[in-house]
Amino acid sequence: MDVKKDILWRVYLAFILMAIVGTCILGKAIYIQQAQGSYWRGMSDSLHQRIISLEAERGTIYSEDGSMLSTSIPQFDIYIDFMADGLRDKNGKRFKENIDSLSICLSNLFRDRSSAEYKYLLQTGYREKDRYFLLRKKMSFKEYQQLKTFPLVRLGRNKSGFIPDKKIIRLNPYKMLAYRTIGLLRDSHKVGLELTYDKYLQGTAGKRLVRFIAGGASVPVDDYEVEAENGKDVITTLDVNIQDVTENALMKMMVKNEAAHGCAIVMEVKTGKIKAIANLGHERDSLYWEDYNYAITPTEPGSTFKLVTMLSLLEDRKINLKSNVDLNGGTWQVYRRTVYDSEKHGLFNVTVKQAFEHSSNVGMAKLAWIHYGSNPSQFINHIKKLKLDSLTGIDLKGEIRPSVYNPGSRHWSNTTLPWMAFGYNLTLSPLQMLTVYNAVANNGKMMRPYLVNEIREDGRPIHQFQPTIMKDSICSKSTLRQLQECLEGVVLEGTGKGLQSSYYRIAGKTGTALVANGNRGYTDKIYQSTFAGYFPADDPQYTIIVVIKNKPHAANFYGASVAGPVFKEISDQIYSLKVSKNHNTVDAFKRSDSGYYSYAGYTKDIRKIAEQLEVNVARADGKGNYSRLFKQGADTVMSSQQISMKKMPMLAGMGLKDAVYLCENLGLRVMVRGKGKVAIQSIAAGQNISKGQIISIQLN
Repeated sequence: MDVKKDILWRVYLAFILMAIVGTCILGKAIYIQQAQGSYWRGMSDSLHQRIISLEAERGTIYSEDGSMLSTSIPQFDIYIDFMADGLRDKNGKRFKENIDSLSICLSNLFRDRSSAEYKYLLQTGYREKDRYFLLRKKMSFKEYQQLKTFPLVRLGRNKSGFIPDKKIIRLNPYKMLAYRTIGLLRDSHKVGLELTYDKYLQGTAGKRLVRFIAGGASVPVDDYEVEAENGKDVITTLDVNIQDVTENALMKMMVKNEAAHGCAIVMEVKTGKIKAIANLGHERDSLYWEDYNYAITPTEPGSTFKLVTMLSLLEDRKINLKSNVDLNGGTWQVYRRTVYDSEKHGLFNVTVKQAFEHSSNVGMAKLAWIHYGSNPSQFINHIKKLKLDSLTGIDLKGEIRPSVYNPGSRHWSNTTLPWMAFGYNLTLSPLQMLTVYNAVANNGKMMRPYLVNEIREDGRPIHQFQPTIMKDSICSKSTLRQLQECLEGVVLEGTGKGLQSSYYRIAGKTGTALVANGNRGYTDKIYQSTFAGYFPADDPQYTIIVVIKNKPHAANFYGASVAGPVFKEISDQIYSLKVSKNHNTVDAFKRSDSGYYSYAGYTKDIRKIAEQLEVNVARADGKGNYSRLFKQGADTVMSSQQISMKKMPMLAGMGLKDAVYLCENLGLRVMVRGKGKVAIQSIAAGQNISKGQIISIQLN
């Protein structure tokens, strides 16, 4: 019996001891998990190391004159590891000695909190032993450079606990300027030049060994880093001034006519360089944005294609400019379908040149049907010789292939040829049509359009691109002279008559095409307005095409009245900025002040000069800071203008000092050419302006 009690006592004792030990283990586990969990998790993270990739700094895209169009800038997120050894050393002595001065510096730099608020914020992070405390997001490089000089921070990462997380962001300094052509770079989505030249721009990534701390933040491990190789720079053919003029002119007409979308391209005649390319689409809230590259997207070219029809007929010696064609008053029926001229002119027997100048669909359709009806392939071969059935080869990814039907294909019908003669039953991009018109301007030599001059590494050219000849001659010299005569005739006597300039000659062609609206077909009466041409006609320097797709049932839709004025505004501005000095013509801006005079400037200065010269001012209107003194009849009148921060003021007549001072106060960036007083401003008076926008000023 004693033995049995002795055994039971030992069993109970062992059980009690095991229960006590188990309870202690369970209690310790709970304590470690709940009370010390964050500490041990941080310790676990700190032991985890990994090699990460270092993003290379992307190269910069420049305009031809050196202006930055797209560049990379560093941006920093700043974190603090309040468990850093140097920060906790000697019971946090270093932190306590520097917190007051650091809080004052942070408050002065960011101006979003008081120094007392920053001190409380830092003390809270320190007290809670936060290993991934976010101090600031999206800090600029300039702010980061200042931060590194602050108390505690300047002691280095190990002693201060400050951890910068560097990110590279892409910035377009000119905002919308050539935005789609330059290309987007948001969330790895690239188009335009950013995509085409990505292999040069992206650089080579580096490597770094890092140790991860709590919250996922990483701390570099010393002595193991392979530096990233930065991307190379791309120098484009774009001209910032011409691009700005082109976009402003296109935007003005798009807003005025409430158009759906449009594009305008400027090409340098002798080289094929694209100097400007603007694409505007209608967005929500009646805004326009560079949403799509319409310039390289095929569409029915309309009457601008009549140049190709004329080239074919003249080159094959089917006609000459004095040949006659009956326009039937503007309507003609073929295979039970009727061809209509877009404008009622009532003309019948006219010359081929007159038919072209008046943009007669009937004339072109008749001529093509008469001379190529039995052998349409002969006509199609001319289209192929002009390379209109293939891509232009511009150095811009995303160019869409054109559509040109061939005789015998399932798309070909009895009416395909006559309709093709005036720009239907085929699709071509505005860039392709521009290339053909540029070849006519360039004495028959067809140049490949291109956008990039060279690739640079550390300021040194490593790859240069030269003008490329696609075709030495698109036609005979005789045909070329006749085509040039026809294009000048359009502006002198035809549909583009209102586009004449007093200072230089323009050659070009209007186009008005009825385009389909998806499944609704042509019922919405949507017209596409086009003008393609070059200037000065006697010594061509630039070729321009403007294509605008109007809203349904637009009241104003003819190429001459929609696209033509945009062409004229662009050509006028380019002429004054780039051409006039070397062009043998009357200077458009030289005027004698002996009769009529007009002076503009700061109101107080104008009044003082008038008083000193004893000029009798008959009438003074307004109380604005800037005034204009001018002759009206026999009197001298002074008129003031109120300056708005949102509207462009009138600069004409101002001296350079007043014009620059006024524009810079409005937040504009000023480009100046010439000497004397302001004669032309690229942003028209009264137009909306935005900070950072470029204005070109031509002095007289």
